[in-house]
Amino acid sequence: MSAASVHHTPVSHLERVEAPGAMLTRTAAKGLAVLRYATGFVFLWAFLDKTFGLGYSTPSAKAWINGGSPTKGFLKSIDVGPFQSQFHAMAGTWWANWLFMLGMAGVGLALVAGIGLRVAAVSGSLIMAMMWLAEFPIAQHTSTGAPSGSTNPLTDYHLIYAVVLIVLAAAYAGHTWGLGRRWAKLPFVQRNRWLI
Repeated sequence: MSAASVHHTPVSHLERVEAPGAMLTRTAAKGLAVLRYATGFVFLWAFLDKTFGLGYSTPSAKAWINGGSPTKGFLKSIDVGPFQSQFHAMAGTWWANWLFMLGMAGVGLALVAGIGLRVAAVSGSLIMAMMWLAEFPIAQHTSTGAPSGSTNPLTDYHLIYAVVLIVLAAAYAGHTWGLGRRWAKLPFVQRNRWLI
């Protein structure tokens, strides 16, 4: 069969293929949408568990609505890296609690809805970078000399989440199974393209 006959072979609606050179196939777009939902749920779940103490990482007695601090436990336990004293000072402060929780909720909601992915990528990457600095996986030992438990000095789950957020924004992942297309057409978003 010649190349010409292959080119002119009719394709049924069930066998449609992507245009040659397409930047993103339908399958890839759906895969990115699934990744967007899954990543959004990671952020939303952290917000919900810390707010309501659902009993997974946060018991009910330590829930934010019951007077607990969403940042105190994690930041006070930092025992590695050059910034541990700064993180200890931030632990449990009202502004650290509010910034962290608003960030987690905002990034999670943006990802699930598929809107504002550029802002979500920047905000979420900043949260992940701060958490990476707090855990400081470069260090092999804690400040007491004990093994830090780090398994990789550079690439850990915080950096992977940051890269995922950037890829989702760059690929317009909110357009598939999300509100991204409608959001992008809104006049105020058209005037402020950074909101896409």
